[in-house]
Amino acid sequence: MALPRPRTLVLVAGAVVLARRALRRRIETSPLWPMPALDVPVSGYSERRSTTTRPLLVTEREPVADGVVRLRLAGEDLPAWQPGAHLDLVLPSGLVRQYSLCGDPADRDAYTVAPRLVEDGRGGSREVHTHLHEGTEVRARGPRNRFPLVEAPAYVFVAGGIGITPILPMLRAVAASGADWRLLYGGRTRASLPFLDEIEKLGADGGRVTVVAEDEAGRPDAAAALAQAAPGTAVYVCGPGPLMDAVAAALPDGCSLHLERFTAATGADPAATSFDVELRRSGSTVRVEAGRSVLAAVREALPYVPYSCEQGFCGTCRQRVLEGAIDHRDELLTDAEREDSMLLCVSRCRGDRLVLDL
Repeated sequence: MALPRPRTLVLVAGAVVLARRALRRRIETSPLWPMPALDVPVSGYSERRSTTTRPLLVTEREPVADGVVRLRLAGEDLPAWQPGAHLDLVLPSGLVRQYSLCGDPADRDAYTVAPRLVEDGRGGSREVHTHLHEGTEVRARGPRNRFPLVEAPAYVFVAGGIGITPILPMLRAVAASGADWRLLYGGRTRASLPFLDEIEKLGADGGRVTVVAEDEAGRPDAAAALAQAAPGTAVYVCGPGPLMDAVAAALPDGCSLHLERFTAATGADPAATSFDVELRRSGSTVRVEAGRSVLAAVREALPYVPYSCEQGFCGTCRQRVLEGAIDHRDELLTDAEREDSMLLCVSRCRGDRLVLDL
């Protein structure tokens, strides 16, 4: 069998190089190639929601309550954070889950989270409890903060169970500052309440902490906790929906309310109306029925569209909106980001048509 001539090999190699260059230019022009490019292709691109992650190493794992483990995640050149911030953990399976930072912001060598095992959840917390041990490496994005601690003359904190995790660094901060504060902390049992010993020590001076275990005293009384709140008091609450609703209903005049929810309003709202979503790059249009999410409808036409949490927290499914009024239902995007983008898993349309940069 005759070998190819040197000149033929050179021509073939040159053709391969030129083809690679052309393909690279095409992809740079349109990240969703082979779809047609728009002038400014930005879907899937965001300074805030970068796909860039950093490695973290689990260096400590400690049970802190029934079904709750504290994880210390060490890393290098970690960004600073403030009380109320959370981290996106990219689990070994690829699932993305959000956990509030509950450590010390002054610790620049590691982040601390305390995930609770959700037996009937969608697998993220079970993977954390099953697979993340000392020596395990994970990747993370963030931190981000949609629940910042504001300056106020006084504070009332209300936490339900694992809802204490974003509030714990706030308690440390206000206690160190000498500010007036109170905490109502409730859960199913005392054994289910993370960091209870530390919290009771923080509030030992002045009886600032009220602990309510449902198996002993029923549910927390939000109205009683807020009855003496003076105008200007900042009220922070994180926990189950009924507890947050009770706090909102009992909020005294002149007080500010700050919420962080476990779940966002669902995108599959039976009371919602149907609408069309045009996928501008692909040249197709999908119908989003009243009981379906935009994400579910879009993925029928474009199965590769990324997603993870499906609750409006992680930002994986964020896409640019070219036209239409957005009904935002997430707990993540800033006001500026909401001007031209949405999370497909929970948000909807306020009219009868949206146009996406897809």
